[in-house]
Amino acid sequence: MKEKKTKRRVTRREALAMLKSEDLLELGARADSLRKKLHPEGTVTFVVDRNINYTNVCINKCGFCAFWRNADHPEAFLIDKDDLFMKIQETIDLGGTQILLQGGLHPDLGIDYYIDLLTAIKERFDITVHGFSPPEIRYISDSARCSVPETLKILKEAGLDSIPGGGAEILSDRIRRKMSPKKLSSSEWLDVMEQAHELGMRTTATMMFGAIEDPEDIVQHLDSIRTLQDKTGGFTAFIPWSFQPGNTALARNAREAGRALESTVTAVEYLKMLSVSRLYLDNIRNIQASWVTQGLKLAQVALRFGANDFGSTMIEENVVAAAGVTHRVSKEDIILAIKNANFSPAQRDTYYNIVVWH
Repeated sequence: MKEKKTKRRVTRREALAMLKSEDLLELGARADSLRKKLHPEGTVTFVVDRNINYTNVCINKCGFCAFWRNADHPEAFLIDKDDLFMKIQETIDLGGTQILLQGGLHPDLGIDYYIDLLTAIKERFDITVHGFSPPEIRYISDSARCSVPETLKILKEAGLDSIPGGGAEILSDRIRRKMSPKKLSSSEWLDVMEQAHELGMRTTATMMFGAIEDPEDIVQHLDSIRTLQDKTGGFTAFIPWSFQPGNTALARNAREAGRALESTVTAVEYLKMLSVSRLYLDNIRNIQASWVTQGLKLAQVALRFGANDFGSTMIEENVVAAAGVTHRVSKEDIILAIKNANFSPAQRDTYYNIVVWH
């Protein structure tokens, strides 16, 4: 009887060597080969949704973020329900199936606000709420003096369907202490995700790279995600996206110190990161291209470097735009880009079920 061969995984040392490699095309070919094995049908998916930020008031004041405001700032806001409902109805009218609902950590909002918000949405609309990243969940939990599992259970019962991977940035506390010292730790981010998975909720995982981290920090991040996915299987997708320095404290501080922090990630570096992510995260089925930070053309190229998902139409996006990056695309643009790359486009839902073939 033949012994069953165990699939060999990319090691941390190998991943580090890949990140430092200059052979982009070889990496891309390997990532594309794995993408073909996972998705032999040649379909590239996307979701029609809207990013709705319910507030930009945030006590974390992260150095990489250009979106946050103090509560007394003239540009500070808390969304009005009528405005929220209008945005959701417009999304549904455009064929949308989900909203991405995120905001800052507003010091005056308690758990009742979030329960009321979710309940009001679900009473009026048949739409998936993909909302409240781990920092928000942890903040709601702490302010309500509830455990994270209890907080997640309450929010799920009120209408929260899945959780986005925001707030991960780089899961290295050495880097987090420099970029976002007030934000939750790496282990706390991972704990929120694990608790959500244990409740049967699905989440995405993200990584913001190209700020002040080293390749070793990136590998640590990828390994943390892979390890949790081995345990829970709860991540539906991984989305690496590049730091956008415009209007951020990190960029201002760098300039004041006589250093430049502009356009930190090249197209080659982005594609390399995407390829390494695909190869290392062998237990996450979907890797998403980031047209919102890289533009439509590079996102199209990314489909041959490991990506199988084009992300969201993002009918509305404010956080990256606050950093001065304003790539905009329509559903038709995405469909055409996928077809021109010789793939079959399909609109999906939050859980990667096909909604419409194009």
